[in-house]
Amino acid sequence: MQRKVWQALMAVMLTTSWLLAGGKGPNDRDPLATKDSHLQDQWVDSVFHSMTFEERLGQLFMVAAYSNKDEKHKQEIAKLIQEQHLGGLIFFQGGPVRQAHLTNYYQSISKTPLYLAMDAEWGISMRLDSMMQYPKQMTLGAIQDDRLVYNMGKEIARQFKELGMHINFAPVVDVNSNPQNPVIGYRAFGEQKELVTQKSLAYMKGMQDHGIMANAKHFPGHGDTESDSHYTLPVIKHGEQRIRDIDLYPYQALIDQDLMSVMVAHLHVPSLDSEPNRATTLSKKVVTDMLKNEMNFNGLIFTDALNMKGVSSFHKPGEVDLLALLAGNDILLYSQDVAKAKQLILEAVKDGKITQEEIDGRIRKVLRAKYWSGLHQQKPIDTNRLVERINTNHTKGVIEELYASSISVIANQNNFLPLKNIDMLNMASITIGGGQGKEFKKQLSKYGKFKHFDLSKSPSSMDYNNLEANLQDYNTVVVGITGMTNNPKRNFGLNESDIHFIKKLSAKHNVIAVMFGNSYGAKQLEGLSHVVMAYEENEFTEKLVPQVIFGARAAEGRLPVTASKKFPFGSGMDTKKLSRLAYSTPETQGVDSRSLLEIDRKMNEAIQKKATPGGVVLVAKNGHVIFEKAYGHLDYQKSRPVTTETVYDLASITKVMSTTSAVMFLQSQQLLDMDASISQYLPDLRDTNKGKLKIRDIMTHEAGLKPYIPFHSKTLEGGKWKNEFYSAHEMEGYNIQLGTNMYAINSLRDSLWKWSLEADLKTLPKGQNKFDYTYSDIGMYIMQRVTERLLNQPLNDFMEHNFYEPLGLYTLTYLPHRKLDLDMIAPTEEDRSFRKNLVRGFVHDQGAAMYGGVAGHAGLFGTANDLAVMMQMLLQGGKYGDVHLLDEKTVHEFTRRQSEQSRRGWGWDKPEVEKGKNGSTGKLAPKSTFGHTGFTGTAVWADPDNQLIYVFLSNRVYPDASNNTLLKEGYRTEIHDIIYKSLRYESLNNYAQANKNN
Repeated sequence: MQRKVWQALMAVMLTTSWLLAGGKGPNDRDPLATKDSHLQDQWVDSVFHSMTFEERLGQLFMVAAYSNKDEKHKQEIAKLIQEQHLGGLIFFQGGPVRQAHLTNYYQSISKTPLYLAMDAEWGISMRLDSMMQYPKQMTLGAIQDDRLVYNMGKEIARQFKELGMHINFAPVVDVNSNPQNPVIGYRAFGEQKELVTQKSLAYMKGMQDHGIMANAKHFPGHGDTESDSHYTLPVIKHGEQRIRDIDLYPYQALIDQDLMSVMVAHLHVPSLDSEPNRATTLSKKVVTDMLKNEMNFNGLIFTDALNMKGVSSFHKPGEVDLLALLAGNDILLYSQDVAKAKQLILEAVKDGKITQEEIDGRIRKVLRAKYWSGLHQQKPIDTNRLVERINTNHTKGVIEELYASSISVIANQNNFLPLKNIDMLNMASITIGGGQGKEFKKQLSKYGKFKHFDLSKSPSSMDYNNLEANLQDYNTVVVGITGMTNNPKRNFGLNESDIHFIKKLSAKHNVIAVMFGNSYGAKQLEGLSHVVMAYEENEFTEKLVPQVIFGARAAEGRLPVTASKKFPFGSGMDTKKLSRLAYSTPETQGVDSRSLLEIDRKMNEAIQKKATPGGVVLVAKNGHVIFEKAYGHLDYQKSRPVTTETVYDLASITKVMSTTSAVMFLQSQQLLDMDASISQYLPDLRDTNKGKLKIRDIMTHEAGLKPYIPFHSKTLEGGKWKNEFYSAHEMEGYNIQLGTNMYAINSLRDSLWKWSLEADLKTLPKGQNKFDYTYSDIGMYIMQRVTERLLNQPLNDFMEHNFYEPLGLYTLTYLPHRKLDLDMIAPTEEDRSFRKNLVRGFVHDQGAAMYGGVAGHAGLFGTANDLAVMMQMLLQGGKYGDVHLLDEKTVHEFTRRQSEQSRRGWGWDKPEVEKGKNGSTGKLAPKSTFGHTGFTGTAVWADPDNQLIYVFLSNRVYPDASNNTLLKEGYRTEIHDIIYKSLRYESLNNYAQANKNN
């Protein structure tokens, strides 16, 4: 079901609602009824008649239970259950497994199954440790697709069932019309009644469609208060008509759609009940006359917690329970003295203040609700792997989608966002407010080169001045505002001097201000040209905001409240997607995370067997990186762990990420004819044995070139360097550095070219006029020469300026020792025969090293993320972000199979043609797959059919290149197959379709 269809369905639901002040609702149905109502009635009768009237009274009470308290608390609750025949418990702080054990115990000693509830507005994590946290309701209010809120309700319902619970005291349906509200605020969806109604309805439906009772609170509306009913009795001064028009609107809409329960707030509303200090919880005019009779609500009515000062300041325990019952409430929540309350209720019946029949009717209602919740078939909770069952990868995917859809761009002068032409931007980031912003900075760096700065929580004027000076060379500055609170009286934790500094910066730089906090805080950012609201500060938002800034994801959120005149309700604009890589959980892209965990086992096995000291595996699906993990260490001495930012020698992947890409560019520009002879572009080859070789044959390794020529052996004698080629230190004429304390004569590259031209071709097979397939590095020496002649610049310069920089790939580079910190780079071989030293930051391949580190077949270094970007660009037909590098037809032509006698494309490797024959890809990779492997233990593959990218990086050649365990054991190909086996999960994008009958 698409978003528009869902929104239309929601609109139809709302148009059936009660909209006229004082009108009766159209829904006379019982929301607690089940399809098997006759069986429901039988069970209710059976349970009801099994208890005395005094015992039945216990069904009206819920007391607070904790799983982080001692044995004394446990026994106190047990005593209440057994002696007072409690109807239920509301669980508060603790842990999921501890709570589950308590639940099993409490249910086992209860004569009647207990109704179990939790106040979990943003999920179970609101009360229990070890749980994933959903967005707060005001964050959800920014989302335009209510289907996502429904999915959240559905997932929370599943988690509740795992914990044996039945009622979630959510959603908050208060219309937060007062920015100074100290108790609701971010707990509300927003300030506009229609928005609150739509979101509440989606949340309610998500839970109730999947067996968990929703609870709308805080009736008749807590949205315009400046005091907290936990500590006092707030007064609502609005007239009755205004309350009906605004505050009751969402309640009636939900009631008309079978809302099952309501919680009544501790408020004093003189226009509804003028009795001094009478809380709405204790008002018959509000609970019975208005909610039950006028609004036609037939579900369960809960009091707010009866220990709150809004009522406990005026009435003693037990007394307040009786008053709440007389007002019309069904369940007395958080009772402080159940025994006393029951005694007073019995006296009230005797005195004629309330009839037994009326009370019995409410008890039957409670029992009917218990049947609806499945308590007639109550089973113990299975505590085996409980936390894992609650916190699933699916849960994480639901949460990610919610946060991603909430992000709001509320200021975007000249459509500066998403960032374009990033090769023209000098970018820095600042994290202010005390938060570390670790994930925020890490994610920004995936899109381009950033210098990151932090500003302490209480900076001095000198700190500001120093930072301003350090930012002089940066034209674009992303500022993450962290450490915010939800307290309006303390300006939401914002430091005025920080805000002043940001605005001062914006006069000289392109400042993108990102607020990780309360919606109302946006007021402080008025006047800034580019403002992004993330609403909350956590791992999800820190990862997602950079994706919006760079166009990997579109911004769709809208401000759910009015922050200021310039940032009113609904502020926000949709930003464009620029088709850059996004970063997601596997489930959002139809991939099963549990299956991908097999990669961990394979990598750990490879490291244990010393196939490689460490490595990185990356998987991207549908333009989203869904798996990126580092394993092991840079060396067997475990000097430094591998990270996803570790730079590896890519070896022969250079052939496709550099030389072939340059050839594709030339072909796209019609500057190169693949059917031409090589001498057409390199006249000095005309009179050699290579002059008639076709470019297409060179690119498919069918030109008769020798597979490998150890050029470096020509420069050694007796295992030592020949003095005419090398020096241990740099000096005049010896400026080509091959490694630590090794410099080559400047003419060495010319010598290599000469030796390449003089090399014999293979012998042409008898009776054939075409060479067979033989993989060779020599062809890439030749094609490098072709590209550099046609482009009139060195290959590394061309690729850097025309591919890597426009794509934001600052670690995909030749000669990394000149640009990067050596600690970022994985070492390769302890080269005892040629360089006589550890090779690190210099190309491992001897021929490429002799070529000055820039060769057509080797020399490129990079991270897994860099390679994924290049492959994604190819999957997108040569486009990425705001740049168009290659012609789509060219991409298709080069990456398809070009040979009748091998699997090869032009430059690109492919899966084996014959089934059962081992190749470089996994056996499950389709024939459309293209990519390459590298001698150092690297691989990169893209699959157009499944929009899948796989990157494997390692330094298996450390410390000895003869270590062939990685290849012999097939770890790279086995991991490739593991990925394909994980492609079986229902995508979140299809949830609505799957749920259309719910």
